[in-house]
Amino acid sequence: MDQRISLVTLGVADLARSRAFYEEGLGWTPADAQDGVVFYQLPGMAFALFGRDELAEDARYPVDGTFSGITLACNQRSEEDVDRVFAQAEAAGARILKPAERVFWGGYSGYFADPDGHVWEVAFNPGWTLAEDGTLTVG
Repeated sequence: MDQRISLVTLGVADLARSRAFYEEGLGWTPADAQDGVVFYQLPGMAFALFGRDELAEDARYPVDGTFSGITLACNQRSEEDVDRVFAQAEAAGARILKPAERVFWGGYSGYFADPDGHVWEVAFNPGWTLAEDGTLTVG
């Protein structure tokens, strides 16, 4: 797995309230918004807001009070690269939460937890640009 983070997603209690905070309060501009998630372009990576319960459901993280509400993502250039990273993570001791699969937004992704339960998404998004140096551009 490349040593980088492509996306940080915060699971929020109230998406409208959080959007108002980031957009009206802090002056951030969304790069994309769809199906209950909003993405903001940062230098070389992206930041997202997603409903906390929906994020836990998407990651298939058990609703047991231990989910931090934050996921980290490492985007890949192909479905095969996603599968390779999953195999590497599982061999290293990761707990697979959601095996990589084709998803409703047209990409391919899955989730694993590291030994301390921190949740990583590994994804291929054909609509986003992943530069040779690993920088991510939304859209």
